[in-house]
Amino acid sequence: MNYWLIKSEHDTYSIDHLKRDKHTPWEGVRNYQARNFMQAMRPGDLALFYHSSTKSTGVYGLAKVTSAPHPDMTQFDKKGHYFEPRAAKEKPVWYCVDFAYVETFKSPLSLVEIKADPRLEGMKLRSPASRLSVQTVSEKHFEYICKQCRV
Repeated sequence: MNYWLIKSEHDTYSIDHLKRDKHTPWEGVRNYQARNFMQAMRPGDLALFYHSSTKSTGVYGLAKVTSAPHPDMTQFDKKGHYFEPRAAKEKPVWYCVDFAYVETFKSPLSLVEIKADPRLEGMKLRSPASRLSVQTVSEKHFEYICKQCRV
């Protein structure tokens, strides 16, 4: 099993939205490295659900990968925000996976707390250049964050 961190703006799609919807395709990611990470995801992998662009950024819950990577259908919508003119049905450019809701944490872990905790040293999220909306997380960091958030 692999572990991930997925970011979404709280107002756009939060852990509460995923809880309501039960599952969703993780569409609209337009960064090649993040796309490549999604292509490496497998059903059963777990992801920390991170709220960005909000007053209190941080990890708010868990999601589970429920599908193999598949073409992101938003790339084919000519009127949509995520349209990709280079994409064709037979040769997509962008891929996504589906996520299912697992849980909302009792105590979210803020970015400030993540950056201050020496046990999370080396976590990609702590890097000043970490802007990716999909990133890998080590098993050690994943388990530690889950433990912190469930108390």
